[in-house]
Amino acid sequence: MSKIGIRKINIPEGVTVKIDGSKVKVTGPRGELELEVPKNIVVKIENSQIAVSRLRHGNYTRSLHGLFRALIANMITGVSSGFEKKLDFKGVGFRAEVTEKKLILHLGFSHPIEIIAPEGIDLKVEKNVITVSGIDRQKVGQVAADIRSKKPVEPYKGKGIKYIDEIPRRKPGKAAKAIVGGAA
Repeated sequence: MSKIGIRKINIPEGVTVKIDGSKVKVTGPRGELELEVPKNIVVKIENSQIAVSRLRHGNYTRSLHGLFRALIANMITGVSSGFEKKLDFKGVGFRAEVTEKKLILHLGFSHPIEIIAPEGIDLKVEKNVITVSGIDRQKVGQVAADIRSKKPVEPYKGKGIKYIDEIPRRKPGKAAKAIVGGAA
């Protein structure tokens, strides 16, 4: 049995869940999300809790059981409190600014990089921290990963874009290797 799939999901105040055949629709104070559930997964509402179960016990259906329970739980969290990812950037002359729904990054290239936020994603920049927020966890993570991929942290000086809680791997430079190697 799936350890995650068998856990029930509590429905908080202000969030409504509607199940229409194979569609699960979650509405809350921050917005509305919808999910199509496969035919082997059954979703039921039982006294302000959601139970996810499966009809078959094959490997594929077992793998979907925990996945769809997690997706529904993320939908409920998203419409009630939302998700956010923070990215930190460091480097000489690195700048970021938000205009309307567009993030403009100046990362030492000959041209600025423009990233257009998809529907439902908000971008903010404060000092050297970029905040990506929204109600869909997958979209928030994907936009943050796309921003990070424009200039990943390089291992020698630590310049680039990283997640706020990420600890990038650092390498010693040539001078440090010569001192360590010569001292032996």
